[in-house]
Amino acid sequence: MLRYQFNFCILYPFSTSTLNRRHFIRQTTFVSLTGSGALAYLASCTKSKQPKSANPAVPESETFALQEITISDLQQKMTSGELTARSIVEMYLKRIEQIDRNGPNLNSIIELNPDALAIADTLDEERKNGKARGPLHGIPVLIKDNIDTGDKMMTTAGSLALEGHRASKDAFIIGELRNAGAIILGKTNLSEWANFRSTRSSSGWSSRGGQTKNPYILDRSPCGSSSGSGTAVAANLCAIAIGTETDGSINCPASINGIVGIKPTVGLWSRTGIIPISKTQDTAGPMTRTVSDAAILLGALTATDTEDKTTNERQGTIWRDYAQFLKADGLKGKKIGIEKSFLKKHEAVDALLKNFIEVIKGQGAIIIEIELIDKLKDLEGMEFEILKYEFKDGLNKYLAKANASVKTLEELIKFNITNEASVMPFFKQEIFDATQAMGDLSSKDYISIHEKLLSTTRKAIDGTLNEHGLTAICGPANGPSWCIDVVNGDSFTGYGMYSPAAVAGYPSITVPMGLALGLPIGITFFGTAFSEPELLAAAYAYEQASKKRTPPSFRTTV
Repeated sequence: MLRYQFNFCILYPFSTSTLNRRHFIRQTTFVSLTGSGALAYLASCTKSKQPKSANPAVPESETFALQEITISDLQQKMTSGELTARSIVEMYLKRIEQIDRNGPNLNSIIELNPDALAIADTLDEERKNGKARGPLHGIPVLIKDNIDTGDKMMTTAGSLALEGHRASKDAFIIGELRNAGAIILGKTNLSEWANFRSTRSSSGWSSRGGQTKNPYILDRSPCGSSSGSGTAVAANLCAIAIGTETDGSINCPASINGIVGIKPTVGLWSRTGIIPISKTQDTAGPMTRTVSDAAILLGALTATDTEDKTTNERQGTIWRDYAQFLKADGLKGKKIGIEKSFLKKHEAVDALLKNFIEVIKGQGAIIIEIELIDKLKDLEGMEFEILKYEFKDGLNKYLAKANASVKTLEELIKFNITNEASVMPFFKQEIFDATQAMGDLSSKDYISIHEKLLSTTRKAIDGTLNEHGLTAICGPANGPSWCIDVVNGDSFTGYGMYSPAAVAGYPSITVPMGLALGLPIGITFFGTAFSEPELLAAAYAYEQASKKRTPPSFRTTV
């Protein structure tokens, strides 16, 4: 994982040295995005400010009827008549009011869908008439606020510059989601512009939405840039959610919020209608509490989109049902590569990793120690260069067709300067400035760097997998979460096993591995292009054998 944090999760460097985030963003290859915080939260990480026992008034988890409920559970209850889509939406709306707006005030949801109850009524009527559409019929889902919804909700990437922007039509995956019978409950907060604005940003902060909190320990970062989606799923504010990732923006918040996140192979899901960073690396993906729910959501949105050529150039088998690969013995006889460089970085993480290895050995897996990260050390800085070229190109194309007042990156930069007090109170827009200075995608520098970065990373991953006959490569997604700090930005603690897969456009899955000092840590599985079936089998087998998902307790501080 790269050491920077942007609106996609800024990545940690492939080197094992601990660099500060600003240094990393200038020099490292792989970048992850996050957002910023508020001064009050910085103070709350100071030991003298609050007693360790201080907890907000939060309704007991046991009193929430939908606590930790799965898609399958919800379908059973709707089929039996115990619940309806309307009653489920009503319960989640009440939960959001109690937990997100009040109580610990997680601030994970930036906007609610005013039509959610009406949509639920329509779907209930369909069910009564024997027309249930499938496993997502009547299931509430939250959507990251950089994904277009052609309804009454805005799509802003968390930026005041896009406040009032309502998309003309749904993003392709949102259309598929509606066709499957899901109910879009609302939009989630995120690291502004998927954290691709400043080298000193704080994960989960946006000028439109403010600071999202970590539901486990409220003064700790939720990571990003899919911060709101990760927090909301963890806190049981929805059944399932969708995030987006360029490099770490699904995997890091999934890990830090104790949930499951899948970054699919680039091309498995369409990107049409999603505010872009990188045409090479961007993808949306599921964020859920279980591997089973993630697999259900993954398959529902794999349709081919004529507007996104990556979905027409798939070099692998595509499935509409990924749940078929979920088998409790999915690790038996499988060789799993463990990255050696991620050992002895933090004793609490080491203990969790040791337990992970023992669990999968007990499930019949064969452990192979590998050194993939060392093969990528010569690529430092290349990813960030590619992202700057592609962000400028992609954002200008998106804004040109959008119903927003700003139509180009240049106009966006000017808006932020004019409205600096509200848009940039803590950190500025030096990444925007650097990106605006880049050439177009016909640049010889872009073409040569892009080819070297992509080919070298893919060869390193595929070569390692083939050399050892591996099903997956694994390592911790991150270290323990850091204190929210809007003054200095994020303070990543190393790891970032998802980063090589992100750069290659390959799939990765992060699953809860346990708690370190009360903070969740996830284990990441990744493999070659379109290896989602094998990764899901391995991740599901580990999840079922370990059961490491623990609901949050909303503690004020460590």
